[in-house]
Amino acid sequence: MAIEPATPETINRIPLLQTLGIHLQEIGARHAVMVVTVDERHRNYFGGAHGGLLATLVDTAAFFPRPLLPSGVACTTTNLQVNYTRTAAPGDTLTARSELLHRGRRTASVRVEITNQKGTLVAHGSVTLLLLAADGT
Repeated sequence: MAIEPATPETINRIPLLQTLGIHLQEIGARHAVMVVTVDERHRNYFGGAHGGLLATLVDTAAFFPRPLLPSGVACTTTNLQVNYTRTAAPGDTLTARSELLHRGRRTASVRVEITNQKGTLVAHGSVTLLLLAADGT
């Protein structure tokens, strides 16, 4: 399914991303970079960043390497796996970098790494996307 290509402006206007303070920083030939600074709205019960924020970063960053939504290719997540390696605290700036590993006729495989401002790995994950046909299937 071809759709209007996504741009940094249209991506950064997505309501959920605005609510969470996540910003697209870069669209590359096979990668994308998104950034968020952890604050009070992201805290879990123990005071660190909620795992849902990190899962959202992994899932969202996967869509934006140039051959996918920025090229007008509609897709949807079929599988999301997130591995948490350390806590992120309020004030940390998290950078999610996605890398398109494979784009086939019907699926795409994407790896995402999230690091903090010190370059320390906070989480990593993989996403499988289903590339939708013109009829939405």
